[in-house]
Amino acid sequence: MDGNFVISIISIAVEIYIWLIVGRVLLSFLRPRTYHPVFRFIYEITEPVLAPLRRILPPAMNIDFSPLVAIIILEIVKALLISLLRNFI
Repeated sequence: MDGNFVISIISIAVEIYIWLIVGRVLLSFLRPRTYHPVFRFIYEITEPVLAPLRRILPPAMNIDFSPLVAIIILEIVKALLISLLRNFI
């Protein structure tokens, strides 16, 4: 398997996950019906990452910063993984 292919897969997967987090943030402003399948899917996919961050970072001025921190962490992890993979290629 080509190393660039693996790097592309990692990059695309992280970008999709980031967009799911952004979608969750946008949906939270709209207050959708929580039983809608799309909302449930986004919630169930993003909650395992956001819940631990929410326990560490309490809301400040009623704003949940866990999505922002999650996106920053995901970008750092993506950069580290890509850097490590490029060293092995």
